[in-house]
Amino acid sequence: MVSHRFKLAVLLCLGLAATTCAATEQDCAAPRFHVDLAVAGTDVASGRLLVFAEPAKDAEAGAKNGKVEAVDLDPLSPDKVSVTAREVNRLVAGQGVDIDADNESFPKAFSQLPPGDYYVQAVLDTNHSYNYNGRSEGDLVSEVTKVHLPAAGLPSLKLASRLPPADPWALPPSFDPAASAALPEARKHVQDIDFVSPALTAFWGRPIHMRGRVLLPPGYDAKSSTTYPVVYYTHGFTGGLNRFAGVIANLWLAMSNNQMPPMIWVLLDESLPTGTHEFADSVNNGPWGKALTEELIPQLESTYRMDAKATGRFLNGHSSGGWATLWLQTRYPKVFGGTWSTSPDPSDFHDFTGVDLYAPHANIYRKPDGTAYPLIRDKGKVLATFQQFAQMERVFGSYGGQIASFEWVFSPRGADGRPLAMFDRDTGEVNASVVDYWRDHYDIAHRLQANWPQLAPDLDGKIHLYVGTADTFYLDGAAHRLKSVLDGLHAHADIRFLPNKTHFDLYAVGDDRNALLKQIAWDMYAVARPQSTLKRVAAP
Repeated sequence: MVSHRFKLAVLLCLGLAATTCAATEQDCAAPRFHVDLAVAGTDVASGRLLVFAEPAKDAEAGAKNGKVEAVDLDPLSPDKVSVTAREVNRLVAGQGVDIDADNESFPKAFSQLPPGDYYVQAVLDTNHSYNYNGRSEGDLVSEVTKVHLPAAGLPSLKLASRLPPADPWALPPSFDPAASAALPEARKHVQDIDFVSPALTAFWGRPIHMRGRVLLPPGYDAKSSTTYPVVYYTHGFTGGLNRFAGVIANLWLAMSNNQMPPMIWVLLDESLPTGTHEFADSVNNGPWGKALTEELIPQLESTYRMDAKATGRFLNGHSSGGWATLWLQTRYPKVFGGTWSTSPDPSDFHDFTGVDLYAPHANIYRKPDGTAYPLIRDKGKVLATFQQFAQMERVFGSYGGQIASFEWVFSPRGADGRPLAMFDRDTGEVNASVVDYWRDHYDIAHRLQANWPQLAPDLDGKIHLYVGTADTFYLDGAAHRLKSVLDGLHAHADIRFLPNKTHFDLYAVGDDRNALLKQIAWDMYAVARPQSTLKRVAAP
């Protein structure tokens, strides 16, 4: 679910010297690091330069085999590691650059760090994608170095290696062994989507590709007259084309064991350099909803043995993918036969992860009583506030963060060609005029309430939503509001709140981490094939 410049300068020189730095002007100066380029075959580089620092005792406590292999920030524990950043347009090998560790930093200026030993590491984010998926292919990294802060001299870090491409079909060692074993066979039934959209190409003035993967069910025969229901699935934030392997393995295994009915699954990539486009038509990202419903789906239906009618087209997605599929169903009710959206991002902006954006003088950082709005929780414990998350995102850069991603989808375009900010990143003050635009164009509950008589004939009974009562990002609040609106309209909707489930274990029942997805698949199949006698086989 963010972008920032943190301005905390040399406050320690004004009275806190006894506890945080020596009482001399020289010692109290902003700490700096020198970062040079030492990657073989690379003389010049550019990108977002990041330097991370973690207290030595914390880093060593989490080290593997006694070695600290990386220093990185964990959004679920935002105060543990510090990071500072600067844009680098030209980093020349042998010359390097200095980085002021107080200029743009999180969670606070490095001059405010307690004196002591730290492990530090530099990363050059060459693709400006750190906000979306962290370290990735092409990024340049230094070795982890132990330094004492404040340092007597100028610590030097060398970017000595380039991260290689990740294997898009690699599964983690902890992945279900049976699904891992099924993946090689599943891949034989996967076909790639690479479709150049006329609508998106016209918007951007250059070819824009829509990408994804099609998983065909066991027994699929392109020459047969048999057709199949289709599930259009899209991922959550940080997902993308190269992160579908686990989904594909689980789907294939379940269909092969008759724990899921035979359906075609279209796995859609909704990632962009700006975040996720949510398959919404946007003045900033372009007409992604139009491109999907009017261009890509007809092309797919002319290629594969699909039902090619609303009762055979379904939607499923989680988190940002949950919002995207809820949006697609409510925006194009004639096209799809139902959405099963799980833990969707806020569908009613009266509760934007706990914040009422419509309240007079709304502030996204602070409640009226001055306390901070929480954003991330686990087992009742607040792990991060909205302000922390937003300021962390700003340090990582202006593209690809979760909160900035919302603005790229929902906001009007500013005079500089970028989306208008929904709130002031320094103060948290909400821009009411921007929120009005959000409401009129993308508040799903508002849109349903305002247009229900026109939408009901094609939409009633097609909304299915699941969210945990302990959702990690407080997304159950907006779901309650959506349910209240639909109940007030006497709509037929299936909105379920699963007790004590979080954002990350919603689909699990007992040892089966995909139990909910299997049930959803059978519910979809019952709509597409109401007379079918096909039954689910019990799990082995």
